[in-house]
Amino acid sequence: MKHFIRNFPTMRYKIIFLFILTSLMILSFKPSVAQQKDMMIRIAEIEIIPEYLEEYKAILKEESSASVKIEPGVIVIFPMYQKENPNQIRLLEIYANREAYEAHLKTPHFQHYKSTTLKMVKSLKLIEMSAIDPETMQEIFRKIK
Repeated sequence: MKHFIRNFPTMRYKIIFLFILTSLMILSFKPSVAQQKDMMIRIAEIEIIPEYLEEYKAILKEESSASVKIEPGVIVIFPMYQKENPNQIRLLEIYANREAYEAHLKTPHFQHYKSTTLKMVKSLKLIEMSAIDPETMQEIFRKIK
């Protein structure tokens, strides 16, 4: 592969080729049923002190985005809030496995999130979940594309 890329006439073609190759790999990712059974799924219920809400949401948005973009084992960190009570934050977290979650906790972006938001959180409850129908997950991600 390295020899193949080295023979492209310009850097522009190399970049285009690598972009297409990476895109195809990402779009073709479909976790097997065995991989899905190893997944760690969690819902975090977080109550934020009202005066910190906007600051907290900005930090959380940065952290969740970095986690999904940078960490291959982070499948989903989807933050949301209750419409009727915006201080009530919920996160859907899906990790490839327990090891991916443990690695996530050690990343600089998570450490920054945790240390800067500690004073903003009134309560935190982590709820471990199991998928009732893990086979359907492939369809969910296919529809999002």
